[in-house]
Amino acid sequence: MVNKILLEVAALSESIASTGSYTVVLSEVSGNRRLPVVIGSFEAQAIHIKLANIQTPRPLTHDLLVNLIQCLDTEIEEVLIVDIKEGVFYAKIQIRKGIETISLDARTSDAIALAVRAECPIFVAEYVLDEAGIVVEDERETAAKNKKKINSNKTKTIEDLELDLAKALGKENYEKAAKIRDEIKKRDKN
Repeated sequence: MVNKILLEVAALSESIASTGSYTVVLSEVSGNRRLPVVIGSFEAQAIHIKLANIQTPRPLTHDLLVNLIQCLDTEIEEVLIVDIKEGVFYAKIQIRKGIETISLDARTSDAIALAVRAECPIFVAEYVLDEAGIVVEDERETAAKNKKKINSNKTKTIEDLELDLAKALGKENYEKAAKIRDEIKKRDKN
């Protein structure tokens, strides 16, 4: 049995990596990891339409599939992202008919679009999230770290700050350099 982790759709945006593509970001429900999945424009449109509760005059392809599955007295139980090979995700759609479960291979983008429409859970195999997931720091942790850094700068002398500024510029860490520069300017005014 594969250890699986529950995900939810966190964001959908145009992909900066590939023109004409989109990225759907899946967020770990009980954690701080995100799984970005590059998808096509049709699947992105299908996901967006459902998430935005936009009514279409006629059923779209993914609506048709969900309707067909329901007419056959079956239901989509869950979607599971099972693997990643050379940057390509692989998914399975688990369909339940009575006590029987059928597992269908699917493109991950289609599986997500169906899951959103069928309002069923999306899971990922733990090793896939370990390999391809991105850890996002808790906003409170980030704020606490930034406050600590600011406070540590306040206890340093101007000479220490100027040394830190030179080091930051030498390492081309311009964000840090800007913060140190601002602290120096602030002290010069006082």
